[in-house]
Amino acid sequence: MWVPCLGMAVCSWLAFVDRQVWSALAPTILSDTGLTPGQFADASSLFFLAYMVANPVWGSTLDYVGLRVGMLLAVAVWTGASLSHAWMSTFAGFAFARAVLGLGEGATFPGGLRTAVESLPAHLRARGIATSFSGGTIGAIVTPLMAGSVAAAYGWRAAFYLTGVLGIMWLLLWAAIARPPYLPARVQRPSALKWPNFRERRVWALVFSYALPALSPGPILTILPVYLSRGLGVTQLGINQIFWIPPLAWGIGYFFFGWAADKFAANNRRPIGFFLLLTAASLALGLTTFTESVALTIFLMSWSCFIGGGFQMLALKVGSYAFPREQAAMMSGIASGAWSLVNFLFLRLIGTQGLGWMDSARWDLIFWTITLTPATGVAVWLVLSRKQEAASTA
Repeated sequence: MWVPCLGMAVCSWLAFVDRQVWSALAPTILSDTGLTPGQFADASSLFFLAYMVANPVWGSTLDYVGLRVGMLLAVAVWTGASLSHAWMSTFAGFAFARAVLGLGEGATFPGGLRTAVESLPAHLRARGIATSFSGGTIGAIVTPLMAGSVAAAYGWRAAFYLTGVLGIMWLLLWAAIARPPYLPARVQRPSALKWPNFRERRVWALVFSYALPALSPGPILTILPVYLSRGLGVTQLGINQIFWIPPLAWGIGYFFFGWAADKFAANNRRPIGFFLLLTAASLALGLTTFTESVALTIFLMSWSCFIGGGFQMLALKVGSYAFPREQAAMMSGIASGAWSLVNFLFLRLIGTQGLGWMDSARWDLIFWTITLTPATGVAVWLVLSRKQEAASTA
């Protein structure tokens, strides 16, 4: 019964490989093409904008058309977009490629959650979600090593050709396993295509418990190579050797907090203490602004990603009580879409078309903004969830 979740783990692995090649090789790409750090942030933001739109769309679509067809279509789209990076040299070209990549990859997490719901019993579901999602962090771990080696031997464009080959291989894998006996022949589906109702309090409670508290892994895995290169003087080779550590911590966070949510937040629709504990732990990222040590910086970034994974698992566990089973992918799409919107707004804020913090190297403002965001999200969730709980018991 774990085969579909393992297949989706490979899918999320592929998604993050395709997503992170751009970030892992950023110093080399910027040097070769003449893009500025601000333009890099602007182009990266378009991925998150498209990803924001695509998550709820794919979530509703997967609930309606099914995992087999929906995931084959989504991965085909983003594989073509990832491959197209190899043909780009200008800001406009990269911006287009990032946007289309985001449109396709929006199916990743809704698909992973839907797979866990369809293939596993309720008491294993949080761990099933963690398994489906965990491939993403493994992908982010191996990308600097894999893409760095390919780029060093054949040039950075060859790394994107490799992503095209990997995408085709996954499509063949999914075509083989997305059927009985691995997935049920018939599942409960909505009678019509359902869309999120943003007039519902449960939607906003999910948004604020997930999008703001779990923000940090997004910008960290996007801008960290630029910060290491331009802020701390680390070479591209040095980045390749250490950039895998924060996503490893993110993946550990998925599994650790997936287990913790199943054990300590089981049947708890409002685990306030758990959220407050994670919020306090998230403040450690602010210490990054006081050190020039590469080792300490990597540790603090990794810790923040670990806590970000915890917020994701806890928010989805709580959200699963508020939405019916047949809307599982839509629920995940709402959460991931909102997370993507916050990432988009943040990258636009620090990019050339925003306040220009990347170009002016205002790393202190960048990292403190990330640090204080979880507390804001949890505070709003506390208000929304209290009123939501009162309404459900009335």
